This record gives sequence, C-alpha cells and structure tokens, in this order.
Amino acid sequence: MNPKRTNNIATGVIYGLVGIVVLILLFLIGYILFNGVPNISWQFLTSPAQAFSAGGGIRDQLFNSLYLLVLTLIISFPIALGAGIYLAEYAADNWVTHLIRTTIEVLSSLPSVVVGLFGYLFLVIQLNLSFSILSGAIALTFFNLPLLTRSIEESLNSVSDLQKQAGMSLGLSDWRTITRIILPVALPGILTGVILSAGRVFGEAAALIYTAGQSAPSVDYGNWNIFDPASFLNPMRPAETLAVHIWKVNTESVTPDAHLISSASSAVLIIVILVFNLGARFIGNWLYKKMTATR
Repeated sequence: MNPKRTNNIATGVIYGLVGIVVLILLFLIGYILFNGVPNISWQFLTSPAQAFSAGGGIRDQLFNSLYLLVLTLIISFPIALGAGIYLAEYAADNWVTHLIRTTIEVLSSLPSVVVGLFGYLFLVIQLNLSFSILSGAIALTFFNLPLLTRSIEESLNSVSDLQKQAGMSLGLSDWRTITRIILPVALPGILTGVILSAGRVFGEAAALIYTAGQSAPSVDYGNWNIFDPASFLNPMRPAETLAVHIWKVNTESVTPDAHLISSASSAVLIIVILVFNLGARFIGNWLYKKMTATR
C-alpha cells in the first residue's frame, strides 16, 4: 500500500477517534445542562435545602464544596509541589526514589470508597475529628496528592535543560534556578494538574460521605470566627457537599421535586467546574506572561 495513503488513513482514524471522544463529552455535558439549567434560579442558589418540602436550594452545599476544595488545595498543593520538585530535580535513581514512585502509584489506584473508609476509621474515630470539613479535606488529600505530584513532576521535567544550564551559567544556585527560571516556565503544566485535581475534588462524593458527613447544619455567613461552631468558616463542622447532595437526593430524598433538584444541582456542578477551569487557565496564562516577561 502507498505510504502516503496509509498515513492519510491512519490520520483519519485518529481524528475520528478524537471526534468520538469529543462528541461523547459534548453529549454528556449537553444532556446535563439541557435538563438542569432551566431549573436553576437565584433563589435555588441562595436558599437552603429542604428535607421534606419542595422549593429547596443548594446554598450551603455549594459553599461547602468550594470551601472544601480550597482547604484541600491548601493542604495538598505545598506537599505535592515539594514532592514534585524533589523527584524532578533532586532525587537520585535508587531504590528510595523507586519506592516513592511506587507509593504514589498505589495511592493513585485506591478507590475513593477505600479512602473514605480509612478517613472514617482513622480521622473520624481514632483522631476524634468527627464528621467535618477538615476530615474530608485530609481524606481527599490522600488521593489528590498522586495526581498533583505527577503533574508537577512532569511539568518540571518538560522544561528544557538549556533553561537550567542558563541559570547555572549566570551563577544562580540550584534553588534560585528552580524558583526563578524552571517553575515559571512549568507554570502552565502545574496549573493544568491543579485544575484536574480540583475537578476531581469538587465532584467527589464517596469519600466525603464517610468523612465530611451527609448533613448541612445552618451556619451564620456573617460570623467570621472560625472557632465558633456557628461560623460558616469553622472547619470542624459537618458539611454536605454538592456531589453528596446529588447522591442523597437521588437515593434517600422524600421531597416532591427531588428530580428537579438533582438535575439543577448536577448542572451547577458542571458549570462551576467549567468556570473554574477556564478561570484557572486565564490566570495561569497571565501569570506565565508576567513571570517570564513574555507578551
């Protein structure tokens, strides 16, 4: 067969497979948005959920999801960044490094239910943290770390060695070369890893059922004292997230408009993830241009 024809056929097959993936994604997102967006209103977003009557909203669940996401990233990102820098720039090729990489692979393969059960037995029971946002954030950190660490390591490894050599030739130390040259260049890839891990955290339900809980007690959004049990910023309070709320509405809810609440909540979940992804990419590109002095 003519090599050119073979190449064209292979290219066509690849484009066709990519098109199928895109169509599946568009169908899933479109179906959820088509069924859920008409049920979204300002009242739905700003009113609390109702256990037995119709007309409830997702105010507390939406805030709990965002708060849990921020807290998880605050805990996991510094650890993942340090681990990624170590593996990419300092780690030698020995059994210790192989053990670390194997540990990361094992953590990434753990089902979220297993992580949730571990969080329940260790964090909730043994450490007596109870069902709380903090318990949920720590549990999510366990399977958020592998994805984030690998993304940071790969982003740092993708930077050309010429960048590091240029820094060393200017008399910069290894650390200053990493922080001033390599990290700014690798920033888009690092942000991509943050986006992927954030989407996973925001949509997680199984692990949070056992750690953050399935209840959303009333809180005072004007109370900024994180040590007050009534404060919306208190990390020790139980917090039903949006993903858990969707699961609970579909399995246990007795409200007459459960289907509408589920559809609208799913649409909000998708919209928030899309907005976060687009916003993070915009901020990442802006920071990259600013830190690398490119236009």
